[in-house]
Amino acid sequence: MLYHAYEMTHAAISPMRTAARMGREVISNPLNPFSQYYGSRAMSAALEMFINATRRYGKPEFDISSVRIGRTDVPVREEIVWSKPFCNLLHFRRDSRTVERRNDPRVLMVAPMSGHYATLLRGTVEAMLPDHDVYITDWVDARDVPVVEGSFDLDDYTDYLMEMLEALSETGERVTMVAVCQPGIPAMVATSLMSMNRDPGRPSSIILMGSPIDTAKNPKQPNELATGKPLSWFENNVVTRVPWPNQGFMRRVYPGFLQLSSFLAMNIDRHMDAHVTQFENLVKGDGDSTEAHQRFYDEYMAVMDLTAEFYLQTIERVFQKRLLAEGQYMYRDTHVDPSAIDDVAIMTIEGEKDDITGLGQTEAAQTLAVNLPDGLRKHYVAEGVGHYGVFNGSRFRKNIYPQIRDFIKANRKEVDEVVRLKAVS
Repeated sequence: MLYHAYEMTHAAISPMRTAARMGREVISNPLNPFSQYYGSRAMSAALEMFINATRRYGKPEFDISSVRIGRTDVPVREEIVWSKPFCNLLHFRRDSRTVERRNDPRVLMVAPMSGHYATLLRGTVEAMLPDHDVYITDWVDARDVPVVEGSFDLDDYTDYLMEMLEALSETGERVTMVAVCQPGIPAMVATSLMSMNRDPGRPSSIILMGSPIDTAKNPKQPNELATGKPLSWFENNVVTRVPWPNQGFMRRVYPGFLQLSSFLAMNIDRHMDAHVTQFENLVKGDGDSTEAHQRFYDEYMAVMDLTAEFYLQTIERVFQKRLLAEGQYMYRDTHVDPSAIDDVAIMTIEGEKDDITGLGQTEAAQTLAVNLPDGLRKHYVAEGVGHYGVFNGSRFRKNIYPQIRDFIKANRKEVDEVVRLKAVS
């Protein structure tokens, strides 16, 4: 009923939103002699705010058409190189013979599956493209996946990562896996399992950015919310079924609109201030500021549903029981042993002012890989940086990205001989 109530509310508001659009067009029309009066500008701004607050936000595009490499603008085109029901592996192919001769390292960027689309990492991708061959996990909205495709949980997520790593390493070099926020746990699990099996496709290095590896360290509001109630509360109160006519009709999900409510509630004062400022800028006609605000919220307000089994397992395994940190994490019937990681370099990155993943939570990955030589470890704390600043923005580009670039370069590795022989045969 929860999902149906949301859809009915959205449908009920649609006529009001249409009327608001018409009113805004009339009030702000240059032919309207009163359009430049303060009252008209304020009314137009209010209608604009109402429209943006009530409209549905679709999946954004990466919209990366070129990248600057040296003094040349190199065309970039997106292509899907691996696909399964819940994820497409997207490759940002740089069309240039010069780039091919450079033999840049391959990077698998694992976007968070925690409400927002992979385009949240647009800035991260843009920063890495000049020096790397970039792939990213483009997760599919659960409400668009038919129930006949089966379930998707944390173990399935881990399977996807291992399959991608093996597919990308077939050309002769182990890849770097970059996990931003939520995927830190499955990235560590996949790396541990592949190291336990001496899988030649295991990554050459993994980079964990603001990831909740051990949520007992310096817990923040998301940790408190996840541990403040029993698992049954989440299943009974925030899990619902996708309504018709969505392709995922009858699939149990944690809806995107509920996730968005949680995101907004955690920083409600900041969002209120941002929208008050946006109203003032609309009245003043400050086009640059209003456009920047709208670009951010076009991304922030676009959310996707998560499968119920994935969401509930994340709450239980990562936040409530901390299974990986406690050495009790099970992947299906296999005990996950991070101590098997002995030749995969690990870099952990944290933001000094991160209010989602507290200091120490990501660094905990270093203590789990007890057999990793010190020369293959690196921990970096970005001063004055919050959660989103860990992977985006000016401080990321200036201070954090150079650390990542140098770490990847220093830890490139060829795949094991068995893969080379397979390629030759």
